[in-house]
Amino acid sequence: QVQLAESGGRSVQAGDSLRLSCAASVRTGSNACLAWFRQAPGKEREALAVFYAGRGVARYADSVKGRFTISQDNANSILYLQMNSLKPEDTAMYYCAADLGSRLATCATNGEQDRYRIWGQGTQVTVSS
Repeated sequence: QVQLAESGGRSVQAGDSLRLSCAASVRTGSNACLAWFRQAPGKEREALAVFYAGRGVARYADSVKGRFTISQDNANSILYLQMNSLKPEDTAMYYCAADLGSRLATCATNGEQDRYRIWGQGTQVTVSS
């Protein structure tokens, strides 16, 4: 069974950059849709970026497009989220998740979150102004 573990979250200043990592216990396969989400206190969970492993396709929510980059180190089964120009409103708990039986068409930031059956425990990012 695949397990995910996030790391890299910490407190930073506005304008800083940060890279989050999500290590998978085993390879997730070419049909996997891998995603980064975040949830701030009192707010709904938000999908930020998705990566369809089999085609290397990345898609982003408008809120982070141009600032965040999702990528995968397939050899080491690690998913990354590079976050640049961080803002106080980026403060949240960040989670990675996997949908192991996805298709490219359904691997999207506006897709059903119930598709993601595997979740990490989260890593906290705090951005101070």
